[in-house]
Amino acid sequence: MTFRKVLAGLAASAAMAVASPAFADSVTLGSGDIGTSFSLNYNGFSGGTNIDGLTGSTTFKLTGISGNDYTFDYSVANTSSAPVTGSRISSFAFNTDPNISSATSTGAFSYTTLSSNYPNGIGTVDVCFKDAQTGSCAGGGSGGLTLGQSGTGSFTLSFSQPVSSLTLSDFYVRYQSITGVPGISSASGSGTLSSTGGSTGGTPVPEPGMLGLLGAGLVGLALARRRQTAPRRIALAA
Repeated sequence: MTFRKVLAGLAASAAMAVASPAFADSVTLGSGDIGTSFSLNYNGFSGGTNIDGLTGSTTFKLTGISGNDYTFDYSVANTSSAPVTGSRISSFAFNTDPNISSATSTGAFSYTTLSSNYPNGIGTVDVCFKDAQTGSCAGGGSGGLTLGQSGTGSFTLSFSQPVSSLTLSDFYVRYQSITGVPGISSASGSGTLSSTGGSTGGTPVPEPGMLGLLGAGLVGLALARRRQTAPRRIALAA
């Protein structure tokens, strides 16, 4: 088999691997997904810098679709650990497609705000769910979930007309009262899907292992090809 044929084969294998990657940060749900759930893990950051130990998780379950409404159960957990010695998750947020017209919530995060700025450079989010009645998505008061705590509830997203499918994306949580991290008292966390029962979408994320194997294979083939084309040295008889 020639070098070019082997290279073409590796490229085809890589294309197949990238053709069905894991997708990050969005999930699409419709009537066929009622009863399914999806979970996310969050890593905290402030000023563009990740904060070790500042973590959280959420699980959302689509429980019903009626008229213009999508209803979900939610569970939020503050999983932060050392060096973080204290923090509160005071809100969670995400974007919707299509845009919602209103939202209601119950449980640990029973207050909602639409189309508001989320802190730490995130910008405007379509909806956030908070621990307190405030005018922004930052949350407030002394509520929320402290280290090791979890909270549950339900929320309803309403639209101006019935929609056949709904895409949720760009998931965030808000941390306040942070201790154990010098110079940081509040931060946000960006969510990454860890499991889902719905249809995922978003930016393809190739498996790092596959990319590493492909790179190693190409380097090895290049070295083998170089040895094959190197001029042979002929020993001269004395």
